[in-house]
Amino acid sequence: MNLAGWSFLIFVCLVFLYLIFSVMLGRVSVRAAKLGKATLTAFWAVSLAVIFWRFAKGLGAVTAMNDEFPWGVWIGLLQSGVALAAGGFVIAATVHIFHIRRFEPILRPMVLTAFLGYSFVALTLFIEVGRPQRLWHPLVMWQHTSIMFEVAWCVTLYITVLMVEFSPAIFERLNMPKAVHAIHVGAIPLVIAGVILSTLHQSSMGSMFLVMPQKIYPLWFSPLLPVFFLVSAVAVGLCMTIVESYFSYKIFGRGLEIPLLLTLASAARTVLFIYFGLKIADISARGVWNAVLDHPWMGVSFAAELAGGVLLPALLFSLKGVRSHVKGLAFASMLAGSGVILNRLNVSWFSMIPYTGTRYFPAWTELAISIFFVTATVVAFGLAVRYLPVFPAADPAKNNPPIE
Repeated sequence: MNLAGWSFLIFVCLVFLYLIFSVMLGRVSVRAAKLGKATLTAFWAVSLAVIFWRFAKGLGAVTAMNDEFPWGVWIGLLQSGVALAAGGFVIAATVHIFHIRRFEPILRPMVLTAFLGYSFVALTLFIEVGRPQRLWHPLVMWQHTSIMFEVAWCVTLYITVLMVEFSPAIFERLNMPKAVHAIHVGAIPLVIAGVILSTLHQSSMGSMFLVMPQKIYPLWFSPLLPVFFLVSAVAVGLCMTIVESYFSYKIFGRGLEIPLLLTLASAARTVLFIYFGLKIADISARGVWNAVLDHPWMGVSFAAELAGGVLLPALLFSLKGVRSHVKGLAFASMLAGSGVILNRLNVSWFSMIPYTGTRYFPAWTELAISIFFVTATVVAFGLAVRYLPVFPAADPAKNNPPIE
């Protein structure tokens, strides 16, 4: 059963990767589209059965977590989802607080992406927590000294703010102009609240690990973890805006605002270089470079994260050849996104293995549930684009074809 499950999951992932690269290359055939739909249908059926089994038999039936390693891959993927959804508060602050109105065409899609991303996080929590029926307890049973209290409140409030921010699209579809006007009147305080909440919980994702300095490998533990989590979230939020814009162009035929993407790439490059410099300075100040060799595979993972997921995309964003091709911008942005995902997995999983001595490896069912929510998020975005005014009306005078 375990071998069959892993074989099925690997096949599904290969099909999805094939479709992603086919979309990027503009070579999606009818046969490939049918294969994708059939694979997605079968995968959802299996994943829903796994979720049902989780609630019927408990966490132990679908996870490889144990008392020695109670935090599995879900924590890292959950934190990755929080970071990847950061584009919503970054673009909202850019448009409404800094009044850079030329970014307005991509504001609503990014708010939708952020809302769906945080919904993915909330649903993952509902699956991952041993007693999900008690998830509401932090909202009424206040523990002011607990960082998880702050995380619970910030995430709950921010999802609410994102829902309200996106609601004008629903009200426009329902032809309710007064409701749209009311939301727009209160937009500035709403966005400020959203930016504050997102800033707080992006950093608090790192603060969670400050209580376990002896458990986290020295390459990743630092008093600056909250700063690292926030800065990396801002960088990857900018990068995911580029990725979302590119795939919306490829899949939905939406126009690309090339000057906006170039500006986003420049901003992402700057933030990535700042993040890289902070990490190098932190490792040097704490004098733990020897940890790279103490456990070589830890050093390899650290190098892959920092060099491949931070420095390389920053350098690619600096190259004229990359900046002149939208595919290059999208590829560099996906590298940055992969770097942040690896960082969250490193902090929450790999870095604890030398201390715990436990060789935890996730069950295929754990990954299946996470991938299920990711695919559900993508499908929900597509349905929203189809039935709601997510993108502004096309303007042929401004919609110049992108450089491929």
